[in-house]
Amino acid sequence: MSSEQWQLSDDAAARYERCVARYILAPWAPLLIDAAHVVAGEHVLDVACGTGVVAREAVKRVGPAGRCVGVDLNRGMIAVARSNGFSDDPPVEWFEADALDLPFPSKSFDVVLCQQGLQFFPDRAKALHEMRRVLVDAGRIALSVWRNTGPYNGALAAALARHIDQETATRFLASRVTPSDAALIDAATAAGITEIRINVSRIHVHLPCIDRFALEHLAATPVAAAVASASRAARAQLAARVMQEMRSYVDGDGVTYPEEVTVLTGATS
Repeated sequence: MSSEQWQLSDDAAARYERCVARYILAPWAPLLIDAAHVVAGEHVLDVACGTGVVAREAVKRVGPAGRCVGVDLNRGMIAVARSNGFSDDPPVEWFEADALDLPFPSKSFDVVLCQQGLQFFPDRAKALHEMRRVLVDAGRIALSVWRNTGPYNGALAAALARHIDQETATRFLASRVTPSDAALIDAATAAGITEIRINVSRIHVHLPCIDRFALEHLAATPVAAAVASASRAARAQLAARVMQEMRSYVDGDGVTYPEEVTVLTGATS
């Protein structure tokens, strides 16, 4: 189980928005919102919102009669989310706060969303109880976690292990250490969530110029310092290794590869 907090500097958070959020996470945001059946006028909370890709999509669905709030523990992430959200109408409300102690009254939201955050919470049960607490009666929840390591992350981890060290590779893969379907169902049930369903979503993700992208991606993660401290030759070898590992997915100027996520949906009675 991974409980490492995703703490990034302001510069790394900006890189995260340009790289991870834009290319790896944003394509999934509409699917998670669809799974929760978000409609106009609803109040929606995005937990572990990062730089805001889900919240900015959700606010389009709720419209001016609704409310959309994003919460993240990382100050750098929230700063980037705020700087990117000036054109949102209605605006998203951004809070720097802990998912284990949400700063909202009980029964405040119609929908709670959480994309790729649950695996980082040090107490997943408490986080789910908090999500349940802030939902209205007959409220809805939709959360996603990665289904597996995936081709690209597997290639990056292998390159890190070979050209940096195994500890860095293991830390990098923390986001892919996720609960099983059974563990998700058990935790959601214990939190008082009902009508629980597990679905697997699959899409193809496109990344540009994979050797440069891989290094930019790593600079936007908690292993950034370990990679930056390696020699220039080691970093070049790492990038070349990722490009070699992903050669079967080459598509135009980059690579296109399959990814899977587990989506849990549920309701409150």
